[in-house]
Amino acid sequence: MIKIKEVSLIGLVMFSLIFCNDIIAQNKSKQKNKVSTESKLPFNMPEVQLPKFKKDTLNIVDFGAVPNTEQLCTKAINDAINKCSKSGGGVVVIPSGMWTTGPIKMQSNVNLHTKNGAFISFTSDVKQYKLIESYFEGNKVIRCESPIMGVGLENIAITGEGIFDGNGSAWRPVKIGKMTAGQWSELVKSGGVLSKDRKIWYPSEGAYIGNEEKDKLPKTATVENMEPYKQALRPVMVSLVNCKKLLLDGVTFQNSPAWNVNPLMCEHVTLSNLTIRNPWYSQNGDGLDLESCRIGTVTNCRFDVGDDAICIKSGKDKEGRDRGKPTELFVITDCVVYHAHGGFVIGSEMSGGVKNIFVKNLTFNGTDCGLRFKSVRGRGGAVENIWMEDIKMNNIPTDAINFNLYYFGKAIDEDPETGEMTVEKMAVSEETPSFKNMYFKNIYVNGAKQALKIMGIPEMPVENLQFKNMVIRSEAGIQINYGSKIDFDNIDLRLDKPGIAISLSNSQNINVGSFKSAGENQLFWVGGTSTKEISLKKNGQKMAFDEDIKVLESIKDEVKLVE
Repeated sequence: MIKIKEVSLIGLVMFSLIFCNDIIAQNKSKQKNKVSTESKLPFNMPEVQLPKFKKDTLNIVDFGAVPNTEQLCTKAINDAINKCSKSGGGVVVIPSGMWTTGPIKMQSNVNLHTKNGAFISFTSDVKQYKLIESYFEGNKVIRCESPIMGVGLENIAITGEGIFDGNGSAWRPVKIGKMTAGQWSELVKSGGVLSKDRKIWYPSEGAYIGNEEKDKLPKTATVENMEPYKQALRPVMVSLVNCKKLLLDGVTFQNSPAWNVNPLMCEHVTLSNLTIRNPWYSQNGDGLDLESCRIGTVTNCRFDVGDDAICIKSGKDKEGRDRGKPTELFVITDCVVYHAHGGFVIGSEMSGGVKNIFVKNLTFNGTDCGLRFKSVRGRGGAVENIWMEDIKMNNIPTDAINFNLYYFGKAIDEDPETGEMTVEKMAVSEETPSFKNMYFKNIYVNGAKQALKIMGIPEMPVENLQFKNMVIRSEAGIQINYGSKIDFDNIDLRLDKPGIAISLSNSQNINVGSFKSAGENQLFWVGGTSTKEISLKKNGQKMAFDEDIKVLESIKDEVKLVE
């Protein structure tokens, strides 16, 4: 008991120092208007091209926008953007004040600049959002117009200190388990429709049918016949598709109908100093979804959302593979995540591939899961060449680092003590997802349910991972199923509950070196009939089979103990 308290105190001191240094570094970064990628990177990174604009400035007030009323400013804002673009580009200003609007349609060569005190509220009148052919969750679909949208544009920006509010409560379903009894009662009294089990609230009958009774929907969806169900077709808040030289800087995007910010098939993307917020209970309330984009930076942003925070995607299943556009060549630095399902996430829609991503100096405070990698058989695609450095996590309710190759798949049985799982091997095909060549360095975790959990698939194990310089305090330790070529170096694991420090099953070429731990009642457990070439070392301790290490007898010759 005394040891656990000492460890906790050490952890708190360590994280206080880390967070202080983090704040100092991030305050410095705020003073920079341009993200630098000149520091040495593990891959060749092209220079990120920033948009440039004429100084000509238009004010939405001059086009008829009226602040601090419910009068829609949609026409005024879009007229100003159109004139600015047609006259060669420039800046469109939204002054301080409260503005109500329908969809804003960006145009090339326009910087939509918001002044401090500008609050742009998107109307809850669903009639203002037309149904269009769009994208969601990696597929082409019919969807409502996004509050902010642009297709095929070049040289665009949204900047300043204003707040864009998507009025998401007019669109989103809400689950009873995510509200207090009083909040749920008030929500139900406000109108809407409940699911048959009375556990999900929908804002309208159309939203209910579109989610719960899809057999009543037209067999072949069109813009016309889906109109009665449009409230089920929630848009992402910021949808920018096939755009080049895109800058989002300084503003707040909050309360989105579905995903918040979603650049899709864009090039030269710069996202800096953003605040991205959604209620913690918001369904599909992702923060940032970079999807099939290439060449860009994300720096000094804050996330507090209802689903994954920083999420890397590239299309879903066959459609994503046929598109063949990976998300690649991104540098993501100096960001903080509060509530989210995952702090930094790749997948599960990653069928077009993800590669050459460098992530540094992220802080997760209370995020459900820290680093999250997810897919499922059927997706296909390859996630490779991912570097992550200087990641700090505090109070993580589930796994600090998680690989799950069974996302949305059939539940896999796990041994309650060892975590071992046995899965039938399938033939490798274009539908087999692949995660490999990933490097983790300087990872600090002050409290998590589990330190690391890898659930690979037997036909394509998670391969070539390196973990170096990690200090982790968690309830459960490290668990690997179907992994290959995984190295641990300089690992300090501190368990708050007795259990197995490291369990390995059906894995090959695992090297645990320079490892120390505290709080466990079993150091290593090794099982799985396909396990081969395991090397184990604990700093300053001579180990013995049966005492420190429990090994399946048939694979005992595959386990080497290093002093």
